[in-house]
Amino acid sequence: MASQISLLMENQPGALSRVIGLFSQRGYNIDSLSVAPTQDPTLSRLTMTTSESEEIIQQILKQLFKLIDVVMVQDLKASESLSLEMALIKVSNKAEVISKIEKNYSSLELNELDNTDEKTILRLIGETDIIESLLVELKADLVEVTRTGALGMTLGNISLETEEETKVIY
Repeated sequence: MASQISLLMENQPGALSRVIGLFSQRGYNIDSLSVAPTQDPTLSRLTMTTSESEEIIQQILKQLFKLIDVVMVQDLKASESLSLEMALIKVSNKAEVISKIEKNYSSLELNELDNTDEKTILRLIGETDIIESLLVELKADLVEVTRTGALGMTLGNISLETEEETKVIY
């Protein structure tokens, strides 16, 4: 199962390159990556998933925090957290696909965004593993797929904020 890491980093040119470089230099793989500015315009939040071992995840967390641009690091699997992904899929058999989704994947949020006689674009929002399962099942009907990558956030009082006493949460 993939681990999910979230971090706050300076919203500066090159910051993302340094984070990615850390993975590349050590031969670690990133399964998904999402980066966007936060409510503080000087910071960006990066959420990534990786399928590395737990031992390597601990090394990654420590190494990420040592990077100059990284303000906070959090292993989302270490706390109760919520994780969602969005996928846009273009399908060739709309009626059959929507029927499968409604019957077997009711936890996914489904919206039809575009429809022509032959192709339909659907937006799906839900847990990554459920979207993965659906895509495997729909393989024959898929024309095109694009995904956001997982987005995650801890539940309750634990937050990825700069005011916390500890800056590394794992």
